[in-house]
Amino acid sequence: MNITHLEHVVYALLMQLAIAWPTRNWWAGAAFASAFFIGREHAQREYAIGNPSTLMPWEGFDLWRWSLDALLDALLPIVVVVALAWFAGQRKR
Repeated sequence: MNITHLEHVVYALLMQLAIAWPTRNWWAGAAFASAFFIGREHAQREYAIGNPSTLMPWEGFDLWRWSLDALLDALLPIVVVVALAWFAGQRKR
């Protein structure tokens, strides 16, 4: 684990907060932050394996070929924002 994983968690939380604060919808914020980091890692994988304009769209989603660093860059922020959305939903009840 390196510092970028923690940075991604902080950025994901800020994205979630930017959407959840005005709308009071923590799940929408979690979806936005999750989609951002999945898209980011997908794009990085496409550039790593070749020219993105010549690849099929699903080639970047070969998760079993992603590096551990790339998986953690995407997975840790997703886990944290989903956990926060769940916790915020439980608090409302």
